Formats: sequence, structure tokens, C-alpha cells
Amino acid sequence: MYLGIDLGTSSVKTILMDADQRVLASASAGLTVQRPHEGWSEQDPESWWQATCKTLDQLNADNGQAMSQVKGIGLSGQMHGATLLDKDDNVLYPAILWNDSRSEAQCKTLEANCKNSRELSGNIAMPGFTAPKIVWIKENRPEIFDKIAKVLLPKDYLRFRLAGEYVSEMSDASGTLWLNVATRTWSDELLAATGLNQSHMPRLVEGSQSSARLRPDLQQKWGIIQPVEVAGGAGDNAAAACGMGTVTAGQAFLSLGTSGVLFVCNDEFSPNTESAVHAFGHAVPNTWHQMGVILSATDSLQWLSGITGKSAAELTSSLGDTPTNASTATFLPYLGGERTPHNDASARGMFAGLTHSHGVNEMTQTVLEGVAYAFKDNQAALKQAGTDFESAFAVGGGSQSEIWLKIIASIIERPLLIPKGGEQGAAFGAARLGLCAAERLDPQEICHAPEVDRVIEPIPSLKEQYQQGYARYKALYPAIKEVMQS
Repeated sequence: MYLGIDLGTSSVKTILMDADQRVLASASAGLTVQRPHEGWSEQDPESWWQATCKTLDQLNADNGQAMSQVKGIGLSGQMHGATLLDKDDNVLYPAILWNDSRSEAQCKTLEANCKNSRELSGNIAMPGFTAPKIVWIKENRPEIFDKIAKVLLPKDYLRFRLAGEYVSEMSDASGTLWLNVATRTWSDELLAATGLNQSHMPRLVEGSQSSARLRPDLQQKWGIIQPVEVAGGAGDNAAAACGMGTVTAGQAFLSLGTSGVLFVCNDEFSPNTESAVHAFGHAVPNTWHQMGVILSATDSLQWLSGITGKSAAELTSSLGDTPTNASTATFLPYLGGERTPHNDASARGMFAGLTHSHGVNEMTQTVLEGVAYAFKDNQAALKQAGTDFESAFAVGGGSQSEIWLKIIASIIERPLLIPKGGEQGAAFGAARLGLCAAERLDPQEICHAPEVDRVIEPIPSLKEQYQQGYARYKALYPAIKEVMQS
């Protein structure tokens, strides 16, 4: 038996998986986000631990016999969060999360302090990354900065509580801006740019390797009869990729969740910093990946839902299953800024081209298309980095909408694959890594792709309309950028 623990922003989800990769049970516990100021986003690391224990307690209560046979644990988690510990392992400050934008100015400071930061890290300094957050702490909370002994990512803090070890792995470490992603090692230059050194960092392993063993007292608490290997694990997107079998060059998935991700696997390090593509190490050895990231994907639809008083499902179902024409209006889904390709925390959402004829249905379609055009931007940025894909698995809550999938497939001009039996998410990918670590198995053999239930093909008759719509979308942001920033 193997456990996969996924520490998300809104909940912790834990699954129990057997040796045949069948999910026997799952449990989840909710989390809340604190926003003490505009643009801030924080959580108490203790809440992560309490939520994790709650899921494991529940699994043990309901599946005691199976839990007793656990041999491996894999960890997945929200990326970039800065968890600061002092020399006595006390948390010094609330964890600053991936969607916290307070450190925009510190990104410039960091890049000024390390002129070749983009070459070393393969990424532009963005407020979401961990390193700029530390520069913000240094400049605004110097009394906290002076006490920092270790900086851990969210899932790695869970590892510390589970196993008493400071360890991270390549996919999550890539999102700190301290990793030399090509060599898969911490960079002294990048660390020095934030006033840190390697003593502040956890040691690194591959995601499928064992990083530590579960503490004996916790093993006893949950009735486990044998030592348990804790795998390196993965950041949430890399873990989802392991769950979807996206571990070989050219394989791709499109995640239509709160944020949007276009993830493509690579067999070499391939950065494209000019278009804000994320170039990260993968959770499996000798493998990398690139991502385009949209900050507000289904979040855009939820925003419209809040305004109209209709649920997201009601909004999309009223459009039917198949688009017949492209919208004549345009929507920019930059409600909280945007990463790929603009890297602009001050970008904001907007409708353009509205007329008296545009009602709720038309605005809903325009929002769906706006997010799809943002994925087209991601696709173009990946192409500039030399990466393409023939098709992509579609995952995430938004992939339940048939019309949205058809719009996206038509706009990016690629088929979308729907996995049979539903998507296998980050917790499942983490459990697979736990299996690899415990049994010393090759993740390329374990992390196979699911069967395809059906294929969403592009609609040829809409190609020209969507090309025109994308041209309007592309022109809109540059035209109003200065207004947004002012």
C-alpha cells in the first residue's frame, strides 16, 4: 500500500493506493487563506499539518488493515510558498503563498543582484516565486530574516513533520529561483542574491527517490507495521503529470482549474524567459518540463458567476455543447495579473467590444474564449522555446464543460484527450512516486498514461473566426497596458 498526500491551497487530499495502482480510499480536509492586505496571500503551516493528520486519521479509522500495510508515501504540494524556520524549527512567519504579489519590486532587486539569474534559473523573477519573497522579508521584516535557519516549500514542511528531515526535489525546487535547473543543484549565485546560502536550503533528491523514513511514533500512530519510505515527491503540476503519465518528451496536458496550465514534458532543459515560460526540472530523473501559466482560468468563470448570480455550470450549460460562432466581443482573463506571456502583476481583466446585443450568454461565451486565447498565448510561448505537442490530456474542473473543451481545442488547433475513468490528479501522481521510492522502481514504467475515453477535435468551420478573435485578443493588452499600470 502507498499513500499520496497533496497539499493544495484550499485543501489537503490524501489517497490510499495498492500495488496495482488502484485507489482504495481518499480523504480530504479544508484549508483557508488569509489576505491581511491587498495582494497578500498567506497560510499558517500548522494548519497544513493538522489537515494532513486529519486525512490520515480518517483513512486509518476507515481502512485500518490496508493502512497497516503502507510501505511508501509520496508528497505533492502547492509550489513557491516560503515557509521560514528558525534554528529550533519554529515557524517564523506565515507562509507566503504562490499567488501573493507583494514582492513585485523585489523581483527587480533580485535580478539586479544576480545579472545572470535568468540563465541560471531558466526563469524570469516573478512575485509568485520563493526567492523574491525572501528579499521582501529582508527589506520589510529584517528581524525575521535574521532568524531564518531553513526555507522550506509547503510539501517539504510536511515532510519535515512526517520524517524530521529537510529535503526537497527538482520540480518544486525549480520554482524557488534558487535552483540551477540545468544541473539540478542549488546555485550559490542565486542564493547570494537574496542573502542566503546553501545552509538555508534542504538537500535535494529526485522525486521518485526515497528522501527519508516516516517517524516511528507516527508509524505507530497510524498502525503501520513496517518502515515507510517517503519519496521526494513533486510540485503539484509535476505530480499531476506523473498521475497523467506525462513523463516522456512531447507529452502534454492542459489543466483547466482555478489557474490554467499548459504542461509539456522535455528531455532537456529548454528555457524561454522572454515569454515567461516556466522551465523546470521534472519529478522524474533526467527529465524537464515547460509550463505556460494562466492565473485566472475557471476563476474567470467563477467571477462572472458571482456577478450574475448563476452557477458556473448554469452559465456554461445555457450555451449548449457545441459552439456555432465565435463571440464578437473580447475578454482578457487577467483578473489578478498574468504570468505567461506577459509576467505582469498589474495586468487586469476587461471586456472589449460589448454592444446592446451582448447578454449573459454572450458574456459567458466571451469569457470561455478569453481563457482559451490565453492558452493559445501559452502555446505560442512554448513554440518559441522549441516545444510543440500533437495532443494534450484535458484535466481540471473546467474540463467537465463540453463546450469549453471544444472552444479550446478549436482555438489551439489540437485534439484534447479525455482520460477514461476521470483524471488522476496530483495525489495519485504522488502515490506513484511513493511506490517508486519504496520498491525502487523506474518511474517511466510506473507513470503510464491512462486510457483515452474520447477525443475532443477542433471544429474546422470555426478556424477562421477564432483566428480573427485571437488577433483582436493579442492586440488588446499592448493597447491598454499603460492604462492598466497607471
